[in-house]
Amino acid sequence: MAEVAKLRINDREIDLSIRVGTEDERGLDISKLRAETGCITLDEGYVTPARPPAASPFLDGEKGILRYRGYPVRSHRAAL
Repeated sequence: MAEVAKLRINDREIDLSIRVGTEDERGLDISKLRAETGCITLDEGYVTPARPPAASPFLDGEKGILRYRGYPVRSHRAAL
């Protein structure tokens, strides 16, 4: 059974699926949030970019990590 988070806004409650990414990070699937509640999300500074869990890169700029589907991505400049 898929894991879900319950979001309550005033008197309404919706279920948001919890998805697991390539680095075992967990994220909320907010694809139906606006349609069901009229609300959107706000991430000032684009700190937690949304992405499909399995197909997109994992990025941790503070640690200098960039991986695509579990494989490290290196800059051509880093190899020089």
